[in-house]
Amino acid sequence: MNSVSAGNRLAPLRLKKDEDRRIRAGHLWVYSNEVDTKATPLKSFEAGQQVQLLSHNGKLLGNGYVNPNSLICARLVSRDPDHVLDRSLLVHRLKVALSLRERLFQEPFYRLVYAESDQLPGLIIDRYGDLCVLQCTTAGMEAVKDQLLEALQKVVRPAGILLRADSAIRELEGLNLYQETIGQVPQEVEVREQGLSFSVSLQRGQKTGWFYDQRMNRARLRDYVRDKRVLDVFSYAGGWGLQAAAAGASEVVSVDASAEAVDRIHANAAANGLAERVASLRGDAFEALAQLRQDQERFDVVVLDPPAFIKRKKDVKAGEQAYRRLNQLAMRVMKRDAVLVSASCSHHLTESRLQSILLQSSRHLDRSLQILERGHQAPDHPVHPAIAETAYLKALFCRVLPS
Repeated sequence: MNSVSAGNRLAPLRLKKDEDRRIRAGHLWVYSNEVDTKATPLKSFEAGQQVQLLSHNGKLLGNGYVNPNSLICARLVSRDPDHVLDRSLLVHRLKVALSLRERLFQEPFYRLVYAESDQLPGLIIDRYGDLCVLQCTTAGMEAVKDQLLEALQKVVRPAGILLRADSAIRELEGLNLYQETIGQVPQEVEVREQGLSFSVSLQRGQKTGWFYDQRMNRARLRDYVRDKRVLDVFSYAGGWGLQAAAAGASEVVSVDASAEAVDRIHANAAANGLAERVASLRGDAFEALAQLRQDQERFDVVVLDPPAFIKRKKDVKAGEQAYRRLNQLAMRVMKRDAVLVSASCSHHLTESRLQSILLQSSRHLDRSLQILERGHQAPDHPVHPAIAETAYLKALFCRVLPS
């Protein structure tokens, strides 16, 4: 296929003057206010339609897809005019993504596709052995769902696929929410990490069932916990706590508000022969920490891995207050020389701002703080250097001492 024939298949989407700079610098998103709507009215496009992206003077920037109803109204798929989002390109991009994960991990438990970072904007695929969970979060990716499934079957050949099209972000694209199963996807699935096995639900679990992004940080925790008493807050299925127990922690107390999560923690602990060292406390994290302080409980290591307190810019003030309160409560139940692992998956909270919050929290309690390590998302969540939103996870390993 030559560039002329490929270009003729796609309608043009033209940008205003100078609005191509960010795209040329490596970004993949076009905002609705950047489009020359006189030349190419957004209302003339259907949600998910593939387009040729043009600069103000008509120079080709690449091919992508459009959603006239979204603030991010277009996403670039390829800078090569010959490449449209079809089965052939999907197969190629999946093979490229797979080659990285197979280089990194010995077992097939990982994030296979991380959206823009893997040149597949709007697509998340997590792999659980011979099962895959897909999240199509944009109209453009939803439009090629059938070709995507064909490509995945060709490259990975999973025994079962779960389409978890139930993320609220889809509503911003005008998409409906649903779940769909292709093949066989059991209600309980095993995840293996660092020599441990965890039973999770792909249908009911948070995100796609497991948080692969914290994998490397959980592994680093092992160096800090031998013969220590560990508190794991927002435990979910026990990813942090069980790694601590397996590394020789004397006791792990796991805190989660969900009864199902608490039951799962104990089942996973038993399955790994760690039941005697894992206890649980069901309840709101803030209330549980306050109660532990009242009961004069003290821990050598505390892990905080909360959900995103800041999902939008307007949430920054309230979210930062929540992070500050949470970390202060954690420090109040720590021994005089203890380690705090404080994580945030809020993109709008930078690592430097999290560090400032931890410093403020320690000084409020007249404690001193040392930053020991800085953890980030695992390499199966690669960062796109032009898209800040792809670098969202941070985990600071801190030593908290008397002043």
